[in-house]
Amino acid sequence: MSSNGWLQLAIYLLVLLLSVKPLGLYMAGVFDGSGAVTRWLRPLERGLYKLCRVDGDASMNWKQYALSMLAFNAFGALAVYALQRLQAYLPWNPQQMSAVTPDSSFNTAVSYITNTNWQGYGGESSMSYLTQMLGLGVQNFLSAATGIAVLVALVRGFTLKQAQQIGSFWVDLTRATLYVLLPLSLILALALVGQGVVQSFSAYQTATLVDPITVSEPVTDAAGNALKDAHGNPETRPVQVTTQTIPLGPAASQIAIKQLGTNGGGFFNVNSAHPFENPTPLSNLLEVLAILLIPAALCYSFGRLIGDTRQGWALLAAMLVLWIPLLGLTAWAEGRSNPAYPPALAQAASAQQSGGNMEGKETRFGVADSALWAAATTAASNGSVNSMHDSYTPVGGLIPMWLIQLGEVIFGGVGSGLYGMLVFAIIAVFIAGLMVGRTPEYLGKKLEAFEMKMASLVILIPPFFSLVGTAIAVSAAAGRAGTANPGAHGFSEILYAFSSASNNNGSAFAGLSANTAFYNTLLGIVMWTSRYWLIVPVLAIAGSLAAKKHVPAGAGTLPTHTPLFVVLLASTVLVVGALAFFPALALGPIVEELQFAAH
Repeated sequence: MSSNGWLQLAIYLLVLLLSVKPLGLYMAGVFDGSGAVTRWLRPLERGLYKLCRVDGDASMNWKQYALSMLAFNAFGALAVYALQRLQAYLPWNPQQMSAVTPDSSFNTAVSYITNTNWQGYGGESSMSYLTQMLGLGVQNFLSAATGIAVLVALVRGFTLKQAQQIGSFWVDLTRATLYVLLPLSLILALALVGQGVVQSFSAYQTATLVDPITVSEPVTDAAGNALKDAHGNPETRPVQVTTQTIPLGPAASQIAIKQLGTNGGGFFNVNSAHPFENPTPLSNLLEVLAILLIPAALCYSFGRLIGDTRQGWALLAAMLVLWIPLLGLTAWAEGRSNPAYPPALAQAASAQQSGGNMEGKETRFGVADSALWAAATTAASNGSVNSMHDSYTPVGGLIPMWLIQLGEVIFGGVGSGLYGMLVFAIIAVFIAGLMVGRTPEYLGKKLEAFEMKMASLVILIPPFFSLVGTAIAVSAAAGRAGTANPGAHGFSEILYAFSSASNNNGSAFAGLSANTAFYNTLLGIVMWTSRYWLIVPVLAIAGSLAAKKHVPAGAGTLPTHTPLFVVLLASTVLVVGALAFFPALALGPIVEELQFAAH
């Protein structure tokens, strides 16, 4: 990769880090109630509580908090499912989209309430404007706000002393949406519209091609069955194409929150590789910056809320220690040209790929911006793409997959990434306590058997569902039928899909035909269980910590803001990820890299 590409990565990191403190300070003010915006808009907030018959001053124990969250999300799933099944009869459907199939509706509903945004459908050919806005767009806000609310509840577990309540889910959800996600999304949406991202309620337009093209289409009988020639091959006939359908829609508003809320669901099928979602290098910078903006800033918010900003900087440092080398490795891998071309094509390929592996990438972004996006979207629980990971080199594809498999705690989703990293911090402190024979303490709270059991669930559930789901898919004929490539790469496509679903990422290798009853159902189950079987243990930890008294730091207390702890925390994340997934990775991208190097 060129020096210009490395410079672009450095500028991105600089802009991201400069944004952490001001946004983190603002969000801390939102959630502790001290911010100026929360004071100015308090009447609006109170009005919303009154409208919904919510007591804004009430507080909940962790079980009530969890039940409120689960009930609210279940209602959201039913609403999104119903919108898809009934969209043919509802307004704002200028293309007369028919009802989505039951299995796809189930998968999509679960996908959006869990902040996964896995998509087995093409948005411009499947979803009406109403479904996109009222169903998918709304859940982009609410699923992200749910993650932030759970994080705030966990933070209270560290700050409260011998308390039975951890706050109100409804208040935390409202503040995350009203004060954080909505204003940031409005600003980003306006900027994206200025760059050419579409925001329209008009019907799709038809354009006449300057140069008509000829394509082959299958010949069918009156019943729609494909006809075959004497050799058993499908019959085709040439057809001249003179027009192109241009899809439109209210895209910019959904794209803003899909990035800021680490949702990732594209308005169009090819997601942020589509020129109507991501038309320019500037829109690309704004969108990829939005992916990591809130997760990074929440680290500083965490430090402010617990009264020690050093703790927040330490968590952010651990994320960067892990992410920056993996970003560099992805960029290096994609900066190489592909040696697997046949000899007859080698010279032409060398000329075409002098800047690196451009297969599956948009020329307006190139290798550097594509690799940056791939590493950012898989480190966060985002899942949007501006290039196809299926076309990456083996190492270039392995790193994004492994970033997902690490539990998406290296930034991770808004809220969910940081509470996942805090669970790893609890485990790291516990390991250190075992080394010196002391009861482990973190942020003034003793960590005992209950916290460790819940933390174990949080780190073990995603690998379990990733690997079990992959095993089921590669063992079933319906699972193997969806792969576009044989051998190790086909296995990578399946492993990536279930890693993405179980860690609520949503991106795909793009080589797996997943819009089938088999994959829609199995991936939907994995997404649902992985999201909530993690949230409930995290809330249980919050409740347990809140009930404990504060323990003053002593001579044997492990400092958790030092470089030593940063290394210990990063090592814990790496070891868990390596032990859980190395055997599976060895069957997929590692084997591919060995074959790749043999050419």
